Amino acid sequence: MENLHKEEIILGIDPGTNVMGYSFVRKVGKQMDVLEMDVLKLSTKIEMATRMKQIFDFIIMKIDEYKPDILALEAPFFGKNVQSMLKLGRVQGICIAAGLSKSIPFVEFPPKKVKQSITGNGNASKEQVMKMLQMMKLIGENPKYLDASDALAVAVCYCMQSQKLDTGVNSQIVAKKPKTKTLSWAAYVNEHKNRIIK
Repeated sequence: MENLHKEEIILGIDPGTNVMGYSFVRKVGKQMDVLEMDVLKLSTKIEMATRMKQIFDFIIMKIDEYKPDILALEAPFFGKNVQSMLKLGRVQGICIAAGLSKSIPFVEFPPKKVKQSITGNGNASKEQVMKMLQMMKLIGENPKYLDASDALAVAVCYCMQSQKLDTGVNSQIVAKKPKTKTLSWAAYVNEHKNRIIK
């Protein structure tokens, strides 16, 4: 009961090499308020190393401004373009490094998990996610960039997951996942005899 009115600030990030969405959400109990939602636009004319430095510096500046308790990111998805996936992974790493440099823990969610949490459909479009956030009264008019509403969706996804897990940062969803042992089929069946229908 003591966590019922605990205030938590969540920094949600939708990593991107050209346009990176970010949002700050204040959560008190089940109440969510959007403090800021926008994008960081990066010039494609400058080299990637410079863009990485700009992302790092920007996140540090925003962390100092809002002092978030948790960093929630959308995990890179496995696409056909390996180079794009690697670049996104680097951006995600820079975001995590910026957070950790300020002792902020992080959690990541696969895109399908975020969409499922917001719309109930893991295959929803960016537009559907944005419309649902509007229906939740978290945003008003359509944002200029859907990367911004995607970043908000990541923060809201964290809020929803933490409510299910008795609020706050839960070790089951934070970056370091517990080690799981790999079972053979025979061992699995042996450990789950109660699930066998005769």
